[in-house]
Amino acid sequence: MTEGKIVLCGANSYEKKYYFNQEFNKIPESIQKELHIICVLFTEEVGGIITFAFEVDGTLVIETDASEEDYYYDEIGSGLLIKEIQRNRQELLESLSLYYRVVFLKEELEETGAETDLQGV
Repeated sequence: MTEGKIVLCGANSYEKKYYFNQEFNKIPESIQKELHIICVLFTEEVGGIITFAFEVDGTLVIETDASEEDYYYDEIGSGLLIKEIQRNRQELLESLSLYYRVVFLKEELEETGAETDLQGV
């Protein structure tokens, strides 16, 4: 599922566990908590496993998976909930992608396409 990707965080409804990659511990605690809440609520609502991961180019992807024996997993609900997360948390997801590209891929802000307002700095 996450082959060749760097996992940021995820939750597993089968093991009732949340994971946060400590390589990203410099992300503000409020954002870490928000990711924790998103992941846990997702797995509580539809079941399965959710993972936030960065692709090689820095794109943040949200992936889900479920055990073949999990007859309660709501695949349709999962897709709808991911779309809702992407719509309602678009700014957060874009900021995380930008963070990864600048801090880990060492891209310059100009390369990322991010507009910055440096007046008054």
